[in-house]
Amino acid sequence: MILPKGAGSKSDVSSRVQMSPSASRDSKLGRRKFLKRACALGALGLLASYPVLVERNIILTNVYRVPVPNLPTVFSGFRIVHLTDLHYGFLVPMGVIREVVERANRLKPDLIVCTGDYVHERNSARQINQVWPALGRLAAPSGVYSVLGNHDHWADTAASDHWLKRTGQDLRHKTARIERDGHKLWLAGAGDLWEDHRNLDGILGEVPGKDCRILLAHNPDTADTEYVSRTDLIVSGHTHGGQVNIPFVGTPLLPVRNKNYQSGLRISPRGCTVFISKGIGWTVCPIRFNCFPEIAVLELVPSE
Repeated sequence: MILPKGAGSKSDVSSRVQMSPSASRDSKLGRRKFLKRACALGALGLLASYPVLVERNIILTNVYRVPVPNLPTVFSGFRIVHLTDLHYGFLVPMGVIREVVERANRLKPDLIVCTGDYVHERNSARQINQVWPALGRLAAPSGVYSVLGNHDHWADTAASDHWLKRTGQDLRHKTARIERDGHKLWLAGAGDLWEDHRNLDGILGEVPGKDCRILLAHNPDTADTEYVSRTDLIVSGHTHGGQVNIPFVGTPLLPVRNKNYQSGLRISPRGCTVFISKGIGWTVCPIRFNCFPEIAVLELVPSE
């Protein structure tokens, strides 16, 4: 028997072979499993990158209404922009610092206060000399006042102190008086609790007894140190809000003794209101989760 040309060849036989139904189902199931795993891995990747690439870079402007004892009524509605913990350096470039400064000025506050940790590096004045010309552009009708944080000392105390004085923002271990219609509001500046703390009575003793006084202190634990003078409001940073705030769990790392001092308005054991900002930059690990960085606006009102 003579076959037609090409008949019975391997190519001809294979062309007539069809995939069985079970094999087709297995192939579809395999593709589905692959797609599910790929989507799951992609979702995990996005979730893991969110605290580093997304939330850390979204700086909110948060407004807080702050009741203050002994505040003269002429200062009701007095607006203070509070900046803290900028941590200029790795992953917080100069562009971010300039944007924060411009946003603070555009808010048109009555006063701007800064409570330390302006740089990230240690044992060098390089970042200090780079960041302070930008901070020197902060402006408000009632002035700009600043104190130092632990990172400013760890970088270079002398250089940090030099720039405080050069910009005219120096409130470190000092007081400043703000007047409206003959009524007074006093600012006082504490040293950093870890690096150059002094008893607050020596600073607050310069303020007349009945006048309202607001203390700038980098570390909110300063509120719990030993002193007898009255403080009506303490404004601080240092905690970064913990950087990570896990629902139903809380903040795993908070670098203060008093764990009540996380962020926002708190009351100290001696009954003083303490405001703690979440700050701008990062420390230890460059992440933020459920704890956006912030420019804080404090609107003062007399407490009842």
